[in-house]
Amino acid sequence: MVMDQLERGQIVELIKKEVIPAIGCTEPISVALCVAKATELLGCKPEKITVYLSANILKNAMGVGIPGTGMIGLPIAIALGALVGKSIYQLEVLKDSTPETVTEGKKFVEEKRIHVSLKDNIAEKLYIEAICEAGDKIATAVIAGGHTNFIYLSKGTEVLLNIEQECSTRTEEQSLSLCLQKVYDFALTTPLKEIRFILETAYLNKKAAENSFQGEYGHALGKMLHGSKGTKIMGDNTFTHILSYTSAACDARMAGAMIPVMSNSGSGNQGISATLPVVIFAEENKKSEEELIRALIMSHLTVIYIKQSLGRLSALCGCVVAATGSSCGITWLMGGGKYPQVAYAVQNMVANLTGMICDGAKPSCALKVASGVSTAVLSAMMAMESKCVTSVEGIVDEDVDQSIRNLTKIGSLAMNETDKMVLDIMTSKGK
Repeated sequence: MVMDQLERGQIVELIKKEVIPAIGCTEPISVALCVAKATELLGCKPEKITVYLSANILKNAMGVGIPGTGMIGLPIAIALGALVGKSIYQLEVLKDSTPETVTEGKKFVEEKRIHVSLKDNIAEKLYIEAICEAGDKIATAVIAGGHTNFIYLSKGTEVLLNIEQECSTRTEEQSLSLCLQKVYDFALTTPLKEIRFILETAYLNKKAAENSFQGEYGHALGKMLHGSKGTKIMGDNTFTHILSYTSAACDARMAGAMIPVMSNSGSGNQGISATLPVVIFAEENKKSEEELIRALIMSHLTVIYIKQSLGRLSALCGCVVAATGSSCGITWLMGGGKYPQVAYAVQNMVANLTGMICDGAKPSCALKVASGVSTAVLSAMMAMESKCVTSVEGIVDEDVDQSIRNLTKIGSLAMNETDKMVLDIMTSKGK
């Protein structure tokens, strides 16, 4: 597929925009970012903070650890966003937190200065509105369409930014018409110097996993698989190592460890799942640096491509999408994995994990990550044997891009009622 230099440059910039560092789960961190921005506009410490959220943001922020706090959920993230958050840090907005500021944040929460509500009649699945007040001063910030995408800012009666929401979402992505063949060709033909930056994902996400092995985060699934208990049952091999490293990084992140990871399309778990299976496979099979770079680009750009039609947040577990990317990268790294085999891997993934629900960010996401990446390896192995789920089976189409669209239609449209039911169950427990 012919690709001119302009389009290639646009894809490079798209990857750089979507693959960025993040500390903590991106939904509560995005809320903290919005609060930090509103606080900066206010010009002083807020006396009261009101936050309105879309249902998907609320769902993904309820059960996840907040970095450096030992606490779960939105109130402490909101408090720290106001007290120490710096909007210039983007998804690392809380990296200046200290034990002293956490103590101050807990007091802020106990004083009932924070109010969180669902935003009524909002179609956008990623919507955050933060209103900070102090005396007669008021400031508002709104994020929508992307975890760092501000669409509205105001200070008092002065409107500083007001972007139509429809125009704010997926503008650059939609101007780039991606397909799996283009993803494959870009990964293999782009000059290495233009895409070498992707190695930072390997460094950050592997370091997160290694830190997790030293602690006791979440359900410690990765640590279990990495140690004697895991190896006795499953063997000490590349497959087990892929599972252990990937789930360990997720364990730490979901537990609220102050450890940065490289995210993809606004999700740290997606970044982890798109990176570590490829890295571990490449290292243990002694692949060259160039091969690792190209496989990582293939993986991450596949995730970005699928998320274009799925949307930032959906009822579908993002680990399924990210694992599809890593399956492509692993297939190519297996040697002789040409485009047909990479397409086979995607078809096999679509046939298997479609429909896995997202029931919020939480420690047990590590289990879903492990399921996703194990299927990624199986799908790649089948693909290299030219085994592919056929178009007479389920939602798989003969055309791989149509199969992807079938997957994303189910996740973004058909599962909307599932999403509502999941949130209702989550918010009704204990009542």
